[in-house]
Amino acid sequence: MATAKKAAAKPTASQSSTKMPNPADMLKGMTERLQNVNLTGAGSKLLDSGRKDLQAVMQANEKSYKGLQTVVQRQTEMIKSAITEWQSAAKAMPGTDPKENLAKLDELGRASFQRAIDDIKELADLAAKSQKDAFEVVRQRVQDNVDEVTKLLQRK
Repeated sequence: MATAKKAAAKPTASQSSTKMPNPADMLKGMTERLQNVNLTGAGSKLLDSGRKDLQAVMQANEKSYKGLQTVVQRQTEMIKSAITEWQSAAKAMPGTDPKENLAKLDELGRASFQRAIDDIKELADLAAKSQKDAFEVVRQRVQDNVDEVTKLLQRK
């Protein structure tokens, strides 16, 4: 039994090559790498970066909110225009010839349906542009963060 324990305790050549790295060696290597990093003013840079992050989020929210306002205003204009058009058409109906009135309503309905489809496309484009503008602010800030961290970690 004693010989079995000794044999099991000795690592074979294949076991020693796949052995996990020593945590102390890993820590020593990380310490050596970090010693080469210039951290002068890093605290103020991190605070400044956080401030810029908040500004970017606020700017993105503002762009998104303004875009939403634009969509709602345009939608309101579209609805008012459609109501005015239908009211004008109803007042213009002579009332004597039902076939003629029905034809005018049919024509107005088709035109209104096409206008509604065009309006939906316009509103979708407005919303997409608004979100694209807001996303661009955030994307640019993320890129700036990556650049800042890269510069901070570059060896001098």
